Amino acid sequence: MSALQLSFFSAFTLSGLGLAFHRTHLISALLCLESMMLSMYVALSMWPIQTQTTSATLLPLLMLAFSACEAATGLALLVASTRTHGSDHLHNFNLLQC
Repeated sequence: MSALQLSFFSAFTLSGLGLAFHRTHLISALLCLESMMLSMYVALSMWPIQTQTTSATLLPLLMLAFSACEAATGLALLVASTRTHGSDHLHNFNLLQC
């Protein structure tokens, strides 16, 4: 495993650990998800350069589009939940209630 691959893997793992252990605010969970997507995007962008192929250049663009849609949806949920519940603390949300 090269140093570049190790850095992408460690960035993804640290983001996943941040998502698993820091569950106080919705914005921190969204930031951890975005950093996971960013590390995957950079790794997929560097992969064709390392393997010297041009066949997999469309995949990072698709992932970037999905990441932008995920960010917009997450921010819309953050604004809606802050308006209805008054804060973005995750312990205030009751997932069993309709």
